[in-house]
Amino acid sequence: MSAATAAAVPGRSGGERGGPGPGGAGASSRIGWALTDSWTMTRRELAHWARQPVEVLVGLVFPVMLLLMFTYLAGGGRGVDGDPTEFLVPGMLALTMVFGLEGTMLAVTQDLGKGVIDRFRSMPMAPGAVLVGRSTADMLQSTAALAVMTGVGYAVGWRLHNGAAAALGAMGLLLLLRFAMLWVGILLAMVAGRPEMVSAVQILIWPVGFLSNVFAAPGSMPGWLGAVVEWNPMSATATAVRELFGNPGGATGSWAAEHAQLLAVLWPVAIVAVFFPLAVVKFARLSR
Repeated sequence: MSAATAAAVPGRSGGERGGPGPGGAGASSRIGWALTDSWTMTRRELAHWARQPVEVLVGLVFPVMLLLMFTYLAGGGRGVDGDPTEFLVPGMLALTMVFGLEGTMLAVTQDLGKGVIDRFRSMPMAPGAVLVGRSTADMLQSTAALAVMTGVGYAVGWRLHNGAAAALGAMGLLLLLRFAMLWVGILLAMVAGRPEMVSAVQILIWPVGFLSNVFAAPGSMPGWLGAVVEWNPMSATATAVRELFGNPGGATGSWAAEHAQLLAVLWPVAIVAVFFPLAVVKFARLSR
């Protein structure tokens, strides 16, 4: 939102944030302004898509390349009884939700480096609008990536077997994981402060991504490694969505494997419970 736009809104010029009193119309106005500010920040992020289409395209194509590589070249699905492609595609959907963290970090660190966030914070706008706008745009982009990956999965032979309701539940779990990871990315970006530090985080993301059951069943691994893999939050989501899609899961009969759908909810909720308040506090202290 520009300063001129803010000044044109009654009760917002000169740094004022509210109208009358904490209750009644004043509270309703503040909620309305907060929603308007958040949508303005979301539109700003979406406008970047039109100005930087190559960056958006790369974000959509990269997971597709990984899927095709592991389907046809690297032999994903080791240790699975059934079609390895039907094992691999749900895992790749989960991996795509986690790898999006890098894009979140890059966008936030670029805004920090250019002083954009400081300028927004100096305007008469809702304090959390920048974070809400960033998270909303990220979720929209993740939904688009999920749609692209689903289409490519169908093209390489992956199929759904449990109906539309179960499939929607699986998509919900994937987006829940993405929502949790984006708050990790927002916090890490504010801690790092510079786009150059994103590469250091990438070094950590890849081992976490591959230390999961995305590409191979835990039963095909050494016992201790399989146990670690099954308790990876991404493994819980991958196993849960395989169950909901009706795809082979390579389950070992462990507690984590048998309760994958429960863990696929608990892990993201726990991550949000930790990183969301930390991100809010860090954002509030940026200019202090």
